[in-house]
Amino acid sequence: MLPPGSTIGILGGGQLGRMLAVAAAQLGYRVHIYAPDRESVAADVAAQHTQAAWDDEHRLAAFAANCDVVTYEFENVPVETVRFLSGHVAIRPGIEGLEIAQDRLAEKQFVAGLGGRPAPFAAVPDRAALDTALAAIGVPAILKTVRMGYDGKGQARLASADDADPAWDAIDRHAAVLEGFVTFAHEFSVLLVRGIDGETRFWDSSVNVHRDGILATSSLPPPPIILDQQDEARALMAKIAAALDYVGVLTGEFFATADGPVFNEMAPRVHNSGHWTIEGAVVGQFENHIRAVAGLPLGDTATVALPVVMRNLIGADIGSLPALFADGTAHVHHYGKTEVRPGRKLGHVTWVGNSPA
Repeated sequence: MLPPGSTIGILGGGQLGRMLAVAAAQLGYRVHIYAPDRESVAADVAAQHTQAAWDDEHRLAAFAANCDVVTYEFENVPVETVRFLSGHVAIRPGIEGLEIAQDRLAEKQFVAGLGGRPAPFAAVPDRAALDTALAAIGVPAILKTVRMGYDGKGQARLASADDADPAWDAIDRHAAVLEGFVTFAHEFSVLLVRGIDGETRFWDSSVNVHRDGILATSSLPPPPIILDQQDEARALMAKIAAALDYVGVLTGEFFATADGPVFNEMAPRVHNSGHWTIEGAVVGQFENHIRAVAGLPLGDTATVALPVVMRNLIGADIGSLPALFADGTAHVHHYGKTEVRPGRKLGHVTWVGNSPA
């Protein structure tokens, strides 16, 4: 167990790092943020901040020497950065989950190897392979870059084979995966936390609604089809966590279909669809991630009351703050970002035990 007063390093300086830092401070820990960005909303609430490149080994070594354990807030931290740090300080979760999550093709192959069911897929390393993949998968389909891309970025939809060239250009001709469309009723998440000793706990699954590829709302209770498929999806995520010897919060996104849960993707970190747990669960995802990486006993993941609704504040939505503050039942989170632009997550608001008007 990491004693209070110890320093937890966080790679990345966004809002997830900010909320992790707040949770760590409540448990008596200091936080050191490492990120290349000059401005960091996570650094605003942390004890220390190192602004340096991901490949600056001198600064990384100094950062590691100042930390008792290191975690990360998003899955696009370069693997080589984490590999270098792992020679100097404990990294939780480890590098394997990060490597797999950064490669959509490797992720799907890994999950399928554990008995999971992803959407039909085919590798598209070049333009010629896209035609072969379309012949095998069919249309409609979606082309996704193998690396990077989130909130709908790095993706292109194909309604017919005639869309191949525009889709290839839309993803800047990067290596990709072609996925067949899945007919589904709802999207849902499975969030788990796994301790150093292998203990694994789950939060209730929320039903997720996306707009323009970005999560708009997560709410509970979910429809019956999700409740019926939750256990199967949880069993798969537990297999994934055990295979990776994972420590911390791990998220899986699923489609609820007539044939059972279909795996979409995983995130080796705390997740937007779990923000409701801050107020809606006995112990939320951010505190439990810190508990896990610090070697503390895990907290109770039970939902405290129903219904629960979490809504993201994206772009101009932040203008609704006065009305939200006037709502005495709304739990408002502002991420401290100053620039408002379309598609940018600027905060979220949660209602527990009631629904918003």
